[in-house]
Amino acid sequence: MVLLPPCAPEICGKDFRNTLRKPSPNYPYGSKTKKFRSVPAFTIQAMQKNTKVIPPPKSGVYDPLPARPTMFRSCYQRGEFPVSIEFTSSGKQLSWKVPIEKLDFHHYLPMFFDGLAEGTYPYSFIVERGIHDLVTKGSYKILPVVPQLIIPIKNAFATKRPVVLCHTLKCIQMIVLGSDKVGEALVPYYRQILPILNLFKGRNRNLGAGIDNTTTRDENVADLIEDTLQILERHGGPDAFINIKYMVPTYESCVLN
Repeated sequence: MVLLPPCAPEICGKDFRNTLRKPSPNYPYGSKTKKFRSVPAFTIQAMQKNTKVIPPPKSGVYDPLPARPTMFRSCYQRGEFPVSIEFTSSGKQLSWKVPIEKLDFHHYLPMFFDGLAEGTYPYSFIVERGIHDLVTKGSYKILPVVPQLIIPIKNAFATKRPVVLCHTLKCIQMIVLGSDKVGEALVPYYRQILPILNLFKGRNRNLGAGIDNTTTRDENVADLIEDTLQILERHGGPDAFINIKYMVPTYESCVLN
């Protein structure tokens, strides 16, 4: 039996309703309420009374991995690369101590691609400018080195950091556009380098009426992925599209369409 407070003219209707929500002193539990028991999701315990289902943990598939020191950083700190940063009136550029044509591309080009996982200055600047100079002045030496570039590219994509992904995609475009037959040589390795691109292909930020400035600076991962896939299809030969479509089902051909 619930004891109601006596009616008094000084108590308004709102205060009276609030008193009804308070537990009665004659109730067995008094002012205490039952605590819900936390149970895991998708179990038979979730159907029991007085239980609270714990939501499943997040997969974290898009979470970037922490930065790790690479072989490129340790070799650069030991002074094994014949390059240095030169500051001129027009900006920063790399100064090579030996002619690029005389370098061993089987040794230096995979080392530069290994440095793609570095997203901090000065390593990112040296890697991108170094690969650009190697491709520009030694394009005929890149094709035999392609199998040695797959693991560094895969390791760079595995970091899932947007800055690293953008640098890696730009360097892939450099070697494909700057050297003949490199696009066709990459086709057998699509299963190793394209899964991460399939993961981030639709990761465009929805800003509503805002302006995404990353698209003008070539820092939008989704747009760079689309451009890279189109370049791989154009320069990958007749089997490029079917292999890209197998790994990235949402990709539409830019040649057939």
